[in-house]
Amino acid sequence: MSGEFSFFDAVCNNFDRAAAFTSFDKGLLEQIKQCNSVLRLHFPVRIGDRIEVIKAYRVQHSHHKLPCKGGIRFSDMVNLDEVMALAALMTYKCAVVNVPFGGAKGGITINPKKYSVYDLERITRRYTSELVKKRFIGPGEDVPAPDYGTGEREMSWILDTYAAMHPGEVDAAACVTGKPITQGGVRGRREATGLGVFYGVREICKMEDVMKRLGMSTGIEGKRVIVQGMGNVGYHSAKFFQENGAIITSIAEYEGSIHDEKGLDVEAVFNHRKSTGSILNFPGAKNLEKNTDALELDCDILIPAALENVINHENAPRIKAKIIGEAANGPLTPEADEILINKGILVIPDLYLNAGGVTVSYFEWLKNLSHVRYGRLEKRFTENQNAVILEQIEELTGKKIHGTQKDLLLHGPDEVDLVKSGLEETMINATHEIMECWKNNPSIRDMRTAAFVVAINKVGTSYQELGIFP
Repeated sequence: MSGEFSFFDAVCNNFDRAAAFTSFDKGLLEQIKQCNSVLRLHFPVRIGDRIEVIKAYRVQHSHHKLPCKGGIRFSDMVNLDEVMALAALMTYKCAVVNVPFGGAKGGITINPKKYSVYDLERITRRYTSELVKKRFIGPGEDVPAPDYGTGEREMSWILDTYAAMHPGEVDAAACVTGKPITQGGVRGRREATGLGVFYGVREICKMEDVMKRLGMSTGIEGKRVIVQGMGNVGYHSAKFFQENGAIITSIAEYEGSIHDEKGLDVEAVFNHRKSTGSILNFPGAKNLEKNTDALELDCDILIPAALENVINHENAPRIKAKIIGEAANGPLTPEADEILINKGILVIPDLYLNAGGVTVSYFEWLKNLSHVRYGRLEKRFTENQNAVILEQIEELTGKKIHGTQKDLLLHGPDEVDLVKSGLEETMINATHEIMECWKNNPSIRDMRTAAFVVAINKVGTSYQELGIFP
């Protein structure tokens, strides 16, 4: 197929490449690859004094585990191919990071900037009601989340609509994640994807054999990093890299790129864009001619954190980064992938690297089902226990511990501490699992294929354990 299904085809091509390294029956592999349920919607919404017909989608790629999980994006570029591809990636992503969901994705084909808040609310609520009617949403069926063009506000509208149509359902809050804290959201969700990107890249940079092969020293400190995209994921990725000693030399957005070899202050750039509407003309930085120019500059780590296909067959030969961390979904085309493999550039795939969002969404879903905030039961107990231990240490050593050091030793975990700890554990384990698979299969040429192999093995095993396939 061509044209309409190009992105989904690219995902399927990656699947087929990895499937060759598994031992599953062809029928089972075909079942894993295909989208199980596809919902295509057209519904009317009154916008001002006219009726507008809105086009929308929800795709459930796999039911090997329930509920299905995946974001909802608002963009005039949303189409069936994109939603199918992203739903498939969600299945494999959840499998790699051991989150027990099937993959799903949704989208509404609108430019949210062209609508008032009131109109966006009407569209979101109508979309939600359509999902409810078709049983494409629910705590045990399909759980949406924010994606490009949506956020906490839209998720709260979805929850309110779902709850209104399911009066008395005690677990209604678990029908959607990425909600405001006051509506059952979890602390740490907003920065989760960017933080997960940092954890994944940091773990790779700790591996001496990998870094030696790339001609780099171990560790994040001092590494020159370029970030494309200053949305939620790009901003938080850049922020965590900078806080841990990396130098952010360039930042790119749709309006252009800026560069400073000495390093950019991420927070200052973010505030500059907030006040001026653009990252351009940031004090001390050089404006680049095109917004894609930053991708081709010399650096250690390149983080594409915007939309798909930003690195393609045309610009891939000019990429100078040694490591590319895919914070966005599908930022590389298959042609670019092949070029970068031949150049010896390590691509850390989106398949797991940007799984921080769904991982913390899983924590939020569990919180909503348990109806208790993380840390509420153990925080005070832990602090009291730590106080007794500290007192014994002071008695034995004859030395008093004061100030920040004492506060740190006494501290019991808050919700955000537990969430970040769980995310860190998830990303570290997934990184090592993928790298182990790669090392054990010398014929595998890249980390993406290794990640797909890990995912296929887990999904295939689930189907076998269900007794559907031998």
